[in-house]
Amino acid sequence: MIRYLPLLLLLNPVFVAALDTVVSDTSSIIVFTGDDPVASMLDSLSQLRIFNGNGYTKTITARTTTDDSIPVFPDSVYRARILEMNGQSPIEYIYNGHVRQFIDLYACKKRELTSRILGLSELYFPLFEEQLDRYNLPLELKYLAVIESALNPTANSRAGAKGLWQFMYGTGKVYGLRVTSLVDDRYDPYKATIAACEHLKDLFDIYGNWSLALAAYNSGAGNVNKAIRRSGGHKNFWVIYPYLPRETRSYVPAFIAASYVLTYAESHRIVPIEPTVLHYDLDTVAVRSILTFDQISGMLNIPKEEIAFLNPTYKQQIIPASRENPCFLRLRKKDVGNFITNEGNIYAYQSQQARERDSLEKIVEESMKATRYYIVKSGDNLGSIAARNHMTVSQLKQLNGLRSNTIYPKQRLLVFNSPGQRVSANVTAVSSPAKTPPASTPKPNAAIQSSSSKSSSPSGNNGNFFHYTIKPGDNLWDLAQKYDCTVSEIKRLNIITNANRLRPGQQIKIPK
Repeated sequence: MIRYLPLLLLLNPVFVAALDTVVSDTSSIIVFTGDDPVASMLDSLSQLRIFNGNGYTKTITARTTTDDSIPVFPDSVYRARILEMNGQSPIEYIYNGHVRQFIDLYACKKRELTSRILGLSELYFPLFEEQLDRYNLPLELKYLAVIESALNPTANSRAGAKGLWQFMYGTGKVYGLRVTSLVDDRYDPYKATIAACEHLKDLFDIYGNWSLALAAYNSGAGNVNKAIRRSGGHKNFWVIYPYLPRETRSYVPAFIAASYVLTYAESHRIVPIEPTVLHYDLDTVAVRSILTFDQISGMLNIPKEEIAFLNPTYKQQIIPASRENPCFLRLRKKDVGNFITNEGNIYAYQSQQARERDSLEKIVEESMKATRYYIVKSGDNLGSIAARNHMTVSQLKQLNGLRSNTIYPKQRLLVFNSPGQRVSANVTAVSSPAKTPPASTPKPNAAIQSSSSKSSSPSGNNGNFFHYTIKPGDNLWDLAQKYDCTVSEIKRLNIITNANRLRPGQQIKIPK
């Protein structure tokens, strides 16, 4: 189809209008403001510490020019170059006033940040091209990540999209990207690139047109379908342009401009500012136990900023690995060898900043629990909801960001999907007898069973609790928090009606 471009120019007046450099309706041209999404993503690179000194910025002397002037070319040059790009790609590359504005943004107004993108491209583009080729997609789609995140691996949008490919939570989940309190696969360059390829392939299968597929990647297929219907059924980006959301209207022109500027960077005298770590210098290693960036940094003498830059998946700089579920760590090749050689010592190493292992295990266990939504019913309260879902009130409030105990009918609350394994306590559970005697009938005002009870064996739910001896200062609330249960559960198990009757030396049952 691309080879017949001259014929299309003659037969399709819409296509001709899209190629016009001068746009008669100047009010439709995008005016950049301080919160423009594309400009904001570019500005985020100025905060990326990989470029802010400390030995991280690689000095570029080759290809540096002594002429400080910024090259500006006539429209005829831009049109000819983009037309040549159009002939080499299945993606529709068109030049007009909208595209020209974004060329000025990348090549003139933000050229220093474009130099940083050019440097980061040497780290990420080989990975993108490998996966795009695997899915038989146009390699030029690598420039999409430039629009989405400016190649900032920890990019966050105002709408909540994250990572190099800016996946929203729901879309990421559809394509297998896991999100927990500790791990966010949307930040993982490898996993997110695979998900982006699958998503783009699905969108192209829907529209059969890359410009529309790119627009749908930005605003969702629903908005693109509405724009197609409002335009009278046309499936051409420039025809449905007025009916698209404002941000999406700038999306395809920005993609074309970024593709052009990075392709012709040398002509615009833009040289790369490279991070010291490049794609060919990296390797991965499997981690089989909980590990912190502090431990890796302290033992292997690697700057923590470098570990965080290469492994943005681990949001709290904790790798929640185990032998059953290993995680992967990206390091320089030379550091991978040191890691394997000293693996045992690294797991055992505790720097001043590292958390205690028991605390880490609790953080990991709690954060990795699967969640689901619970719809609040009339008569519900936080205590009853927490007990029903094997949680504490504190966990329920923290999971949902609640600052008070007030809830409303039909409110959606996140709860744990299943009880899961609880954090092991430093007490020994009483072994279950062979047979379970019948549970006693609760009596009002019954005292807590003390250590002088006739039998220390469980008399109710065998194997589901252990005995705990009350210490001075203990109360039911603290015990429930410490052993991950609720006050109501302790009261029911011990037939307690008066919490003030706790006294040192008494023995009570704690749910396991």
